[in-house]
Amino acid sequence: MNQFKFDLRSEIYVVETAKSLDDATDLLALGSDHSVEILLVADHNVKSIASFHIGSRITALAFSQRTVSPTSSDDWLIELTAASANFGLHLLTKLPNSDETVFAFGGGLSGHHGRVNDMTFCGGKGEDSTRYVATVSDDKMLMVWDLYPTQDASSSRSSPDSSRMSSPTPRLQPTAYVIAFPHPLSAVCSHPSSSKEFLVSDTRGSIFLTDWRSDPDENDYESWRLVELIEPYALAATSTGISVPGGGWAAWRGDNADIVGAVYGSRYSLWDISKLQGGKPMTGNSFPQGGHRFRWCPTYPEYFAISTQSPAKGAVINIHNTTYAQPTAIALAPRPHFIRDFDWLASRTSRIAAAVGRQLIVFSVAIDS
Repeated sequence: MNQFKFDLRSEIYVVETAKSLDDATDLLALGSDHSVEILLVADHNVKSIASFHIGSRITALAFSQRTVSPTSSDDWLIELTAASANFGLHLLTKLPNSDETVFAFGGGLSGHHGRVNDMTFCGGKGEDSTRYVATVSDDKMLMVWDLYPTQDASSSRSSPDSSRMSSPTPRLQPTAYVIAFPHPLSAVCSHPSSSKEFLVSDTRGSIFLTDWRSDPDENDYESWRLVELIEPYALAATSTGISVPGGGWAAWRGDNADIVGAVYGSRYSLWDISKLQGGKPMTGNSFPQGGHRFRWCPTYPEYFAISTQSPAKGAVINIHNTTYAQPTAIALAPRPHFIRDFDWLASRTSRIAAAVGRQLIVFSVAIDS
């Protein structure tokens, strides 16, 4: 297995790649105890190109569609959002000839009052894909933030050196659309094919396809919901008071908005929304100790990977193919190490970047094409 390592000198809690951005597939963001590090990933090494000091542990990251890698253009731009352990949200920006900029929003009474577990920019390919970012939290809230509340959509797509970057006028705080759910939320996902829907998963075993642009009655989450997918085993376990390790994680398959994958406890599930057949998913075994992250491969969409935060078997990631029952286990480090987080890179050869303690390990995955 071809791999290399990068030492951050701080615990790594979040790994996020720009795998869905055509001009930024070699960029990677790491969230640590106090900062966000942006790395440029080459074939055999990585180098840091930006560092944003936040002052609190990072819990979630999301790249903006505006992001362009230095390898794609001399007028490159780094833009992403970060959530921190004090429930704060931050818009992070870096231009070639300027310092890193951190714009804080969503704090106090206007934002979340629980840990923010995941975030994503709006889907689709239009102007709104850089304007709206969604966050989900232990406080049972999905919040969709308008980063440019006084501007029309076209102005938010202006060039990096536009007046909004250099104007001395104070920037207005983003406004939020709030959708309440009955249980703590673990993950949120957008899809390139739609700018009006989010896939939201909770810790109980339910996944909601949500139309956030609908006009709900008194903020009732039922009126936002288009489809609800249920992992029967996880729902049964939580209904009887049995704790499901890992909390649950769901993701959309990038090439097909009808395919949804999730991991809850020791099992993974796959749904085809176009052929629900009563709503029962295709299921398989994950880690007996409980899975943590479920991520689809961007270059070979029929493959997905699952990690666990249990150190029982060491730092291990399971690689699955939708057509085979048995996964391929990739061990990165022995006990008591474990995978804190990981993500796929959209490179010529399929690669994964995984956080193990203070180390980032980038390794290739052998896939039969």
